[in-house]
Amino acid sequence: MERIEIPKKAIYRLSIYQRCLSKLQENGMETVSSSALAGAAGVKPAQLRKDLTYFGQFGTRGLGYSVEELRDAIRDVLGREHLQPVVMVGAGNLGVALLRYRGFEKEGFEVVAAFDTEPEAVIARGVSVPVHRHDEVVSFVSNNGVKLAILCVPGGVAQEVANELVEAGVQGILNFSPNLLEVPEPVTVNNVDLALELENLSYFVTQGEEAEESQ
Repeated sequence: MERIEIPKKAIYRLSIYQRCLSKLQENGMETVSSSALAGAAGVKPAQLRKDLTYFGQFGTRGLGYSVEELRDAIRDVLGREHLQPVVMVGAGNLGVALLRYRGFEKEGFEVVAAFDTEPEAVIARGVSVPVHRHDEVVSFVSNNGVKLAILCVPGGVAQEVANELVEAGVQGILNFSPNLLEVPEPVTVNNVDLALELENLSYFVTQGEEAEESQ
């Protein structure tokens, strides 16, 4: 299927739809209505239909969507028709926790290698993924055609490491470092700032408490 430009928020929702469809398929369901799928994904049916029109027309009025057909189509759009290799750079406490996470392969991703300044210490913590010295990441990425990377390094070196990854051929970075990264197009960076997310939650909790006190 030819690649289509899709808004970033719609891509995020497509991932949610794909997960819902996988669960439906596991439960033996062959078809699903737009309202049922939208409800499972936490969106309105109109939003679901709009998102799906970005990459084709699916479903039959009165019958709904074929679960298997729609799931496979979304996987194709998301580039998930094959298991995608991922490298991790930085394997401290957070990195090791992510290396132990078993959900990546279920969602179509395989962490094929990790890189750290102290690989022996990481290996000693019992991770199953091969761990190499940090200065081997460029050659590994280049030789193995890896396009995705998870970055768990300190902020002071994050940009330098990102530059090396991009030069080696990485096109997508999941950034857990505290710094925002500058990368050339068409490289994409998704920033994960746990403290920022907690600050956002704290705001809404505080607002709710203030609203209760004012009643």
